[in-house]
Amino acid sequence: MVQSLNLVFCGTPLFAVPTLERLVESGLVVRLVVTQPDRPKGRGLEFVSSPVKQSALKLGLPITQPETIKNNADFRAQLSDLKPDAIVVVGYGRIIPRWMLDLPPLGNINLHASLLPKYRGAAPIQWAIARGESITGVTTMKIDAGLDTGDILLQQEILIASDDTAETLAPKLASVGADLMVRTLQGLDAIQSRKQDDSQSSLAPILKKEDGRIDFSRKAGEILNRLRGFQPWPGAYTQFRGKNLQIWRAAEIKLELAAPELKVAGDHLFVGCGEGTAIELHELQMEGKRRTSAGDFVRGYRPQAGERLGL
Repeated sequence: MVQSLNLVFCGTPLFAVPTLERLVESGLVVRLVVTQPDRPKGRGLEFVSSPVKQSALKLGLPITQPETIKNNADFRAQLSDLKPDAIVVVGYGRIIPRWMLDLPPLGNINLHASLLPKYRGAAPIQWAIARGESITGVTTMKIDAGLDTGDILLQQEILIASDDTAETLAPKLASVGADLMVRTLQGLDAIQSRKQDDSQSSLAPILKKEDGRIDFSRKAGEILNRLRGFQPWPGAYTQFRGKNLQIWRAAEIKLELAAPELKVAGDHLFVGCGEGTAIELHELQMEGKRRTSAGDFVRGYRPQAGERLGL
């Protein structure tokens, strides 16, 4: 059954690339790759292909890049003519319309970067770290009309290291997820799907710039989790002397310091947080300047004891 499956693959970001590559390596037949249109990027606004398109070109796979899919008659006809057994969806970035859900007999199968029903939504990796989880994972599921509410097929856990950021955790999950998708497709006829327990669900909404603003009334551990989770965007930022200050690296330290008061000790810079906690700032970046060590920041800006962040 596996070798005869006709697949359509829908994906856009780097996270989806390992799955596409593993499908091909495993001998599964990808008849078409659907990815988002090339977008202008950078100062020169040159059009750049998605990571999935770049991978598909290297693999010699046919590609289509519809601007819209819901009411796109040409795209619908193209997929109907292919008669796919299943549509694999990994970070495509479009809501799958009803006609696509109903098209393949084996359904639309999604790889989601969390242990559903936890962290349904657009940013599961970021929010899992930001909320202090020590374990996350990947889920293959059948897409339905809801937001990540479809029946679960397979899941696999992965530990979140204490120094993991969204940037370091994503490729780990992508690799594990690629293997899980192959296992799912190879065993579709034997896998017993199960309904999600909606009472255990939580949301991982798309990130906003404001999510990166540091609230120093939070405990140090919470702040550091959000700093790790929100890399590279929106990061973790505050204000110093009326200008934005990005915090890139920091660590919790035992120190009695009012929030958000600064304390300087030689080349070391500390800031008070909620409930009597504090963090040491290791790497910072003032608005319009380069990233710098705390020592260079102290020597350059000479922060005074009692100065506060967020002002």
